Order: sequence, then structure tokens, then C-alpha cells
Amino acid sequence: MAGLRAAAPREEILLEEIAAPQRLAPYGFALSATVLRDGEEVASGRLILLHDPDGHEAWRGNLRLVTLITAELESDLAGDPLLPAVAWTWLTDGLEQHAAAYTAIGGTITQTASTRFGELAGPLPTADLEIRASWTPTSDDLGAHLQGWCTMLASTAGLPPPGVTSLNRQRASTA
Repeated sequence: MAGLRAAAPREEILLEEIAAPQRLAPYGFALSATVLRDGEEVASGRLILLHDPDGHEAWRGNLRLVTLITAELESDLAGDPLLPAVAWTWLTDGLEQHAAAYTAIGGTITQTASTRFGELAGPLPTADLEIRASWTPTSDDLGAHLQGWCTMLASTAGLPPPGVTSLNRQRASTA
């Protein structure tokens, strides 16, 4: 857990320790994340570390990382048939970029589009992306897994890579 508490993500990602689920494993630790872009929340997530000293056959180990991430999408992306496959690579690429060794990875990517009618009529149609995944770390460096997860959060939220300034943001600040 020390690696999860000590890691410092990029400034747009705010982490907070939260209560871990009690029924999934004898021991747990959980973090909540909020991702801000231009001061507005654009994605959120949870990362949960489960520990069962006896291990689980399906986990292929005694530790398991579980995540749920949600983000609002631009409406034109909601129906993109390639989006789920791309979103999955945000997780695997993020873990690999930070040398976070893992096994037994699995999950789902869900994209939804919502339009309000009648008494619920209101804002324009919305589109959302939900990523649910879990994997078993095969190294003791849990900080690398947190950094990989934060990289996935940033990609899901549409943040530019570290050190890159968005042209829209730059124009707004110089105008």
C-alpha cells in the first residue's frame, strides 16, 4: 500500500483515499480520483487493491487491482465502434509504460449515449464511457500500477500528454 500512497500523479488528477469494499477480500485499500481539465471534472475513477493471503485461483495470486473509470465523451465518439478497443489499450499501454507487471487482466468497456425527453428534457444529448477492469500485479511495485492507472485516467479524460499544451488552452490564455 505504501506505493499507492506515495505516488504523485499529474496535477490534473486529484487522488483521495476512500474506504475499501469489505466483502471482496479480507484486506483492501482504495483510492478515488477526479480528473480536471480547464478546472472542470471530466472523468472520475476508483482503484481498489484487494488482498487475500490465501490467494484466488482466478486472480493467479493473492493481490488484485480493480478499477472503475467513467468519463463524459464528445457526442461524435459515442457511436465509434473502435472506441472500446482503443480505450482498452489506454489501460494496457499505461501499465506497460510504467513497467507495471501484471497477469490475469480482464474487463469491459461500455459506451452510452443519452437523450432526455419530456419532464427530463434538458441539456443536449450526453455520451459516456465506462471502463471496468481488474488485473493481478506480479511485482511488488504497486506505485508503478498506480502511475499506469493514472496514465489511463488521463487518456480517458482526453488530457494531452505531459508537457504538451492544448492549442485551445494556449489561445484562451494569450487572448
